[in-house]
Amino acid sequence: MMKRTLLATTFALSCAAVWAQPTGAASVQRDVNQQTRIEAGLKDGSLSTQEAAKLEREESRVDRLQSRSMKDGQLSDAERARLNAAQNKVSADIAAQRHDAQTGNPNSASSQRMQADVGRNINQEKRIENGLQSGALTTREAGRLEAGQARVNHLEARAGSDGHVGAAEQARLQKAENRQSRHIYRQKHDAQTQAH
Repeated sequence: MMKRTLLATTFALSCAAVWAQPTGAASVQRDVNQQTRIEAGLKDGSLSTQEAAKLEREESRVDRLQSRSMKDGQLSDAERARLNAAQNKVSADIAAQRHDAQTGNPNSASSQRMQADVGRNINQEKRIENGLQSGALTTREAGRLEAGQARVNHLEARAGSDGHVGAAEQARLQKAENRQSRHIYRQKHDAQTQAH
């Protein structure tokens, strides 16, 4: 009986913590977690560049869904459920790709380039999440920024789709990432704030 009560209390507290977060923050935190897992897979060789590219394509779809869901400044229960289902699918696919027979060479130039780009994704998503948490970003602004993240992830997916990310491809990616970084900075430092 004590164990059930403890589990019920833990579940209730975790649900309350998610609902207490600003709109969209929990979804963006999942993006950070997913990107971190992709980066870890590249670094330990459990993901090849091509596998990471496929996962980035899925991340791009999730970011587009987030963007559409948050553009009105709200996140309905139905939208939250669709996002959760999409993120659950990506999570399962990351686990499957990391535990299949394919491996990558984490020391190859291509993998190093993809690792750097995924690392930038992690930082950009953390900045968006922090902006939502602090109130520096509105849900609408975060939605627009997630559209930018979708474009960056799509470019990463295209660059690595053949299993190799070349120096010229990375330069194009870095240009897009720099543009996204400036967008995040401007949105976080404008006059709009999230009401808590």
